[in-house]
Amino acid sequence: MNPNRRQSQSCDACRARKVRCARENPEDQSQPCKHCVALGIPCTYEYQPKKRGPPNLYLRRLQEAAAAAAAGKSESKSDEMSVSPISAQMSPPRSAISPSNTGPSSFLDPSLSSMPSGALGARYPISADSFHSQFLNMSGLPSPTYGPPRSPLSEDGLFSPTDQQSTYPLHNWSYKQYPQNIPPPSALVPLSYYYRPHRLEDIAPRETVSLIIALFFDFVYPLTPCVHKPSFMTDLHTHREERDPLFFALVMSTIASTLVQVPRSYVPMERSAVRKLAQNCHEASRQISVASYDPPSSIHAVIRYFDCVYHFCEGHDATSHAAFGEAAHIAVTLRMHEEASYEGLDPIECEVRRRTFWLLFGADKSMSILLGRPICLRDEDCTVHFPKELDDEYISSTAYLGQPPGKTAVVAGLNYISRIFALLGEILVRIRVDKRSPPQGQFATARLEEVQTLHARIISALVHAPEPLQLKRAHPQNQSVPKDFGGAGFRQATFAEVKDFFDNPNASRANASNPFLVMQANLYVTQQLVRFVIEQYRDELLTSLHGGVDEQRMAEEREAVASELLNILHSIPIQSIATNGPSLVHKVRFVASTLLDAVRKAETAPASAARAHAYLWDFLSILSEIERNYL
Repeated sequence: MNPNRRQSQSCDACRARKVRCARENPEDQSQPCKHCVALGIPCTYEYQPKKRGPPNLYLRRLQEAAAAAAAGKSESKSDEMSVSPISAQMSPPRSAISPSNTGPSSFLDPSLSSMPSGALGARYPISADSFHSQFLNMSGLPSPTYGPPRSPLSEDGLFSPTDQQSTYPLHNWSYKQYPQNIPPPSALVPLSYYYRPHRLEDIAPRETVSLIIALFFDFVYPLTPCVHKPSFMTDLHTHREERDPLFFALVMSTIASTLVQVPRSYVPMERSAVRKLAQNCHEASRQISVASYDPPSSIHAVIRYFDCVYHFCEGHDATSHAAFGEAAHIAVTLRMHEEASYEGLDPIECEVRRRTFWLLFGADKSMSILLGRPICLRDEDCTVHFPKELDDEYISSTAYLGQPPGKTAVVAGLNYISRIFALLGEILVRIRVDKRSPPQGQFATARLEEVQTLHARIISALVHAPEPLQLKRAHPQNQSVPKDFGGAGFRQATFAEVKDFFDNPNASRANASNPFLVMQANLYVTQQLVRFVIEQYRDELLTSLHGGVDEQRMAEEREAVASELLNILHSIPIQSIATNGPSLVHKVRFVASTLLDAVRKAETAPASAARAHAYLWDFLSILSEIERNYL
């Protein structure tokens, strides 16, 4: 047989099925194959082979790279042969090179890799290829055999995010550690690299850190008392952060959340420098804390709550909600919502957990009403008690000491606001259940009675609050809006006071540092918010039961809410209101905008109601100025 003769072509059907074409005479293509006969299909030979494509360039590049590597290897061998014995003795072995005596460019030297150049891992390295054995002991830096990236801390002790980056891109973290003209290594850094001891001085001078921590306890702590001040300060003075990476992360998150909650005049730094420091502290905390979730601890929940506040004040809404979700799920994982889980814990740990849980509980209800989100922490799932009304100096790791008679604990404000949020949770659950399945007949009547009871409870929620938390009203509680509430003179004076508060380092801080005045603003504004929500739903139930509602009574109630809210805002110093930050502004805006819509729609609204809402809207413009200074 002629070896050059091509094999006969298979028919189209056999070619498509990838089977051997069965013809009695392979040379005779006019005769159908047995498969086509059996299948009853035409036996055709219409297939035309396609033109051959271009050569495989990827394979060619691999071959060229292999040839270049072989040539380079032969050149390096000849260079080694020509090196004198003296210079060879002076050159340190590669395994002795450490990050402290090498520049960034040496980290990127491929020759530092212990993997062979032809291995798959050399082209597509993963962390397990080179870091597995280096992090069994996490007390020091990783072994430099691979040439790991530099610490995220630069030589001058500060993280160095580039000015062109957005305010919060975690994806930028990897290349922040390198000069812009040097790309980072292809291997990802394992999380354990960051979970190691750190120094506060690596982020900012200790004097600056101490100043910010002092601001936290003076202005932020009364609203978020989720750390134990004596033990926290003791750990800070004994440099616990250099032994415990998670405590370092806690300090970083505390600083970040403080910097975005206090007026910029309180920190002797440029606004851009303050914002950059807050971002650096947050990212340092994030890198460390995510490497230590197992086992979880109460510090994780506190860190994530502070992160939630930081992102909220920075305007990172989605990231703020994500941080809250982490904090809430850590709390539930630790069973912080169950009183039984506190057995056997020392008093400090018990109180930190209780306070943190109720802060998360309140934040959950705020987001539910202001943003229309589902409730994550429902009251019926929680059996945990409120925190003990003791100041931190009367709580030790071994015992609870007695609060001095007549001295109100700062945490009392958290307990009363938690009761108000619990009432908000109850009405929100009923509203959402009824929206899915509206009650009819006697069930609607029963629901109306429940709502009336909730209304009575919210009205009397602060009647028995301790004297420092009692509001010193500027006008009688039942009086309609006085004519001296608004006007250009009032607005001008208040705007000037707000500007002085935020911009003047020498402005008086007495009202802002009074924890009970600050808490009064939060308590009484939140009470009116919940009252408003309850009255709105009560009117909806009355409408469904009786086919309508008394428009005159409803207008009077709306006016009462506006007057009461305005009275509260006028009874509290503007500095104490401003210290509450954007969260208070959102609550007032929620009530004011809804009330204003109601007045616009109501043709029979009394003139006093229109005046109340006009003045409330004017006050909201002042609050918006406060919010602008935070964002």
